[in-house]
Amino acid sequence: MKRVLQQLGAYKKDTFLCIGLTALEVVMEILLPFITARLIDQGLEASDLSAVYCYGAVMLVIAFFSLFFGATAGKFAASASSGLAANLREAIYRNIQTFSFSNIDKFSVPGLVTRMTTDITNVQNAFMMVIRVAVRSPLTLIFSWAMCIYISPPLSLTFLIAVIFLIAVIGSIMVVTIRIFSQVFRKYDDLNASVQENVSAIRVVKAFVREDYEDQKFSKASKNLYDLSVKAEGLLAFNNPAMMVAVYFCIIAVSWLGAQFIVVDGTLTAGDLTSLFSYIMSLLMSLMMLSMGVVMITMSMASIRRISEVLDETPDIHDPEDAVTEVADGSIDFDHVSFSYQHGSGKNALTDIDLHIKSGETIGVIGGTGAGKSSLVNLICRLYDVDEGSVRVGGRDVR
Repeated sequence: MKRVLQQLGAYKKDTFLCIGLTALEVVMEILLPFITARLIDQGLEASDLSAVYCYGAVMLVIAFFSLFFGATAGKFAASASSGLAANLREAIYRNIQTFSFSNIDKFSVPGLVTRMTTDITNVQNAFMMVIRVAVRSPLTLIFSWAMCIYISPPLSLTFLIAVIFLIAVIGSIMVVTIRIFSQVFRKYDDLNASVQENVSAIRVVKAFVREDYEDQKFSKASKNLYDLSVKAEGLLAFNNPAMMVAVYFCIIAVSWLGAQFIVVDGTLTAGDLTSLFSYIMSLLMSLMMLSMGVVMITMSMASIRRISEVLDETPDIHDPEDAVTEVADGSIDFDHVSFSYQHGSGKNALTDIDLHIKSGETIGVIGGTGAGKSSLVNLICRLYDVDEGSVRVGGRDVR
């Protein structure tokens, strides 16, 4: 996480401005129901037209400031999240340029493409949600709850029941969906690999009439991704019914008990009851948005780990400080060379190769597919490093 956030750079200012403006927007929205209650009790019920005008003007001013703070916060959120995504792509691309072939083999080309596209997009969306929703929802939840306690402590217990119910339901859904989303990104790699192989080798596919096989291969990868996505989204769909149950429970309970407090006890006014309904929706909606934010953030954690792996990767091949730039001649010597693409795996592509080619001499290397012809040539120009032995050009070790 820290490695990714370091890429914010010049967009830190936009991030903090967004957080501050979002907090001010929440304050304005919390004040509106409170002023509405005063307008009803001291204006409408008292038939005081001047109070209606006064509170109405205050509400308009608060609504304007809320709109201004919200729109400005959205602008800074878009700037900060897009800037973070741009910096991440640039940092990943810059680091990939230093990779040796073995580093690229470790991640695979489709895996690197997924990290620079899908994973960074997930991080961008999650970051925007963090500085907007993840700031707004907890503040709205706390302030709404505080206002409910201020207006009517007994009725605020109704919200507590709804909150506990929602936390239990949404928490259960999240535990399952988080595990599913962690598998989705691996399926994206498989899908990208199928597309890349098919497009880059389209001539071979057509020459050997393998279109049907490639279609089935792609369909299988796409179907796996589809099944996981439907499963996860299907579980997340239970958020809305759970939310509606909690909302209607609160509305019925507050309406019934509130009427008792107004008519029988006289401890509650019509304006207070109206503002309570507003705080109900604010409180429960903020809880639901917070749950969606947690799901999005958790999804992005898998992407953050994948991005950090690329940013933290160090090239396997390093140039020496005093590198040789010229050689005496074009002679090539393989001195008992062994090489494997996965170091230490025991599966060698080349084993104990002892080959000596004189300068100016032309030779042919013949062998079947997978015999190691390309591997042999790649070692000469040091696209890979040998595991054992040495490769010399003009009498100098290529390392």
